[in-house]
Amino acid sequence: MYKVLYRKYRPRFFADVVGQPQVTATLQNELTRGRIAHAYLFTGSRGTGKTTCAKILARAVNCLSPKGGDPCGECSICKGLEEGSVLDVVEIDAASNNGVDSIRALIEEANFTPTTAKYRVYIIDEVHMLSASAFNALLKTLEEPPAHVIFILATTEVHKLLPTILSRCQRFDFHRIAPQDIAGRLREVAGKEGAQLDGDAALLIARVADGAMRDALSLLDQCMGCGQRITLDVVNRTAGVAAQGYLSALARAVAQGDAARALETIDKLHRESKDMARLCEEMAEYFRSLMLFKTMRDPSKLLTLSPQETQDLEDLAYAMSLSSILHGLDTLEGSLHKMRYSNQRTQLEMAFVRLCSPGLDTSPESLLQRIEALESGAGPARAASPPPEPPAPAALAPAPIPEDPAPPMPQEPPPVLAGPPASPPTPKPAPPKAPAPKPAAADIEALSAGAQRFRGWPDILQVIKGSTKSVAMAFDHSAAYINGEYMLIEAPEIAFELLKKPEQRKRMREAIFQVTGRAYKLGPYRGPGVKGEEEDPLVELMRRAEEAGIPQE
Repeated sequence: MYKVLYRKYRPRFFADVVGQPQVTATLQNELTRGRIAHAYLFTGSRGTGKTTCAKILARAVNCLSPKGGDPCGECSICKGLEEGSVLDVVEIDAASNNGVDSIRALIEEANFTPTTAKYRVYIIDEVHMLSASAFNALLKTLEEPPAHVIFILATTEVHKLLPTILSRCQRFDFHRIAPQDIAGRLREVAGKEGAQLDGDAALLIARVADGAMRDALSLLDQCMGCGQRITLDVVNRTAGVAAQGYLSALARAVAQGDAARALETIDKLHRESKDMARLCEEMAEYFRSLMLFKTMRDPSKLLTLSPQETQDLEDLAYAMSLSSILHGLDTLEGSLHKMRYSNQRTQLEMAFVRLCSPGLDTSPESLLQRIEALESGAGPARAASPPPEPPAPAALAPAPIPEDPAPPMPQEPPPVLAGPPASPPTPKPAPPKAPAPKPAAADIEALSAGAQRFRGWPDILQVIKGSTKSVAMAFDHSAAYINGEYMLIEAPEIAFELLKKPEQRKRMREAIFQVTGRAYKLGPYRGPGVKGEEEDPLVELMRRAEEAGIPQE
């Protein structure tokens, strides 16, 4: 009979267990030093190795010649336990034996000494399914069992256990296995089976498995039924998930407000028999990735993506506002909950229509999003629409204006007076020349004339607020404009005084790069109706006081 992969490649030693060093290393040290507890509690999500480690531990405590805390695998006890001929290790499913009578029978049996092995080991799986009376019957024996009995309890819902049970056991928490570790194990198993598993396909299986090695091996086993070459497309068809291109297309439809294209994509996936609830889960996960890209400098530690997927998510995250991403995530999660009680396709289509047309969504989150769009100058249109690419700036530096020579002052004829001759009049100094306009000011005015409003400025201020609140408060109610490689900021002149400090200017540039992904040159915005620096009386007064040496308090 064919043996499925997760049973065929079940680890036989602690060193073979993937992704649980915090458990295997501790158990090996305890076994090496002879510090064997009478009750263990293994807790964690499904498929992370709880039952596997329990079986390895049961063989290790009974092995005739253990090696560094691991069972040897060669002695009669190890072989007998693997083949099932030694009956001193008992595995009980608490989901089907959850009554008090089953526990009483177990307690009576535990009083007898083992027939072949050194310890009688009871592995109780899904122990949280025991009834309250069964737990109470087990308490005394679990606290002071016979010297030849070891209990190993395993559960996925440790919060359902009584505190009196938890206090009597050594607890080991099993973590979700990292996608990279799962992908490496899958490639190893595929190589032993003579199959060719692509790297992207292995990562997709790992993401679908959600940290469970057993689920990953089961999906790999199913994919190998399609052929010996396992590609990304094979995994998509087998797992029933939408390809990354479809998820990206749906997200871009939301960003551009194209409800028709979103509905066409959903219809195509529905005709390909994609599960709508699963598609909604995948879109929620996609928007979560967008949220991480929008709020973190390096989200690669939390996501497992190919270089192309990383680039697509990064581009789309910078084109959408954080409020739009959070609203999309909340809408998809709400639709997923409603799918349990209504038509799944209709709920998903309604969700995308609301996301693409914010005017139709009357939820408080959508209203806040539209208010933010109005405050940022985006108008009543979609706040999530990506801004148009600004035109490249032309050569804006004007030629220097030549200075006109000062005209000669007219000499007045000396007055004719009686008496001694008067001394000639002292010539008056020439009036000061009018200063030529500064090229930098002309550049700023020309740049401001062709600049376009930048809608992501509130996101930049939010990032700055996390590091320096004083700068964020100074630029409150400000705006930004983009013209090519320049970002022009419209704010009070007192705010620009803070940016004269190198550390504050550096934080501003880092925040702009985190949100936009580009390094812009900064400058003030001098559009029509905006007063320049020389027209601000407060700044002029402060500057004159500083030049006069008057201390400012």
